Amino acid sequence: MPLHLTPLLIALPAAAYLLGSIPFGLLLASAMAGVDLRKVGSGNIGATNARRIAGNTAGALTLAADVLKAAVPTAVALWLTGMEGPAGRLFVSIVALAAFFGHLFPLYLHFRSGGKGVATAAGGFLVLSPSAVGVALLVFVLGVCWGRRVSLGSLAAAAVLPVACWVAKGSVVITLSALLAAVGIFVRHRGNIRRIVDGTEPRI
Repeated sequence: MPLHLTPLLIALPAAAYLLGSIPFGLLLASAMAGVDLRKVGSGNIGATNARRIAGNTAGALTLAADVLKAAVPTAVALWLTGMEGPAGRLFVSIVALAAFFGHLFPLYLHFRSGGKGVATAAGGFLVLSPSAVGVALLVFVLGVCWGRRVSLGSLAAAAVLPVACWVAKGSVVITLSALLAAVGIFVRHRGNIRRIVDGTEPRI
């Protein structure tokens, strides 16, 4: 069935990007601890640095907000299109990736100082392929438990997500979208990768 673009559908990817651009970790850490996450700890605006600097509550709220800011617009796209046919799957994937790249390159921070994208990718793909995210989450937990590093678990989960999407959905569009998200996560973690190789990455 062809996808009939309406003004709402046309505007949805832009809205997803704008929502994804909201730096919730930065805002929460500033409100709850009076700190700028970009200037303390790892300098990242995500949940891990928010928890480390501003406490467990700030970290948990940041994690939830970063997941939801992708899950909500992606769920709206799914509801509007039913994800029917290749065009529907492509559209819903575009919305999920728009929120993801909004988090990586936030408009409100002049496209700089974005997060690493793990939670936001999880939010979008939780709608696109819940079972694949379940597998990635299990790999994340195993990676963290084995290596005692959140970054290692995140990288392992990102690596397995495209494979899990293919097995779960058999969709080239969703799988390629997951691969694109995984590449973005690996690029954002390049500093962590260097420290893991050097043995200097902080452990939990």
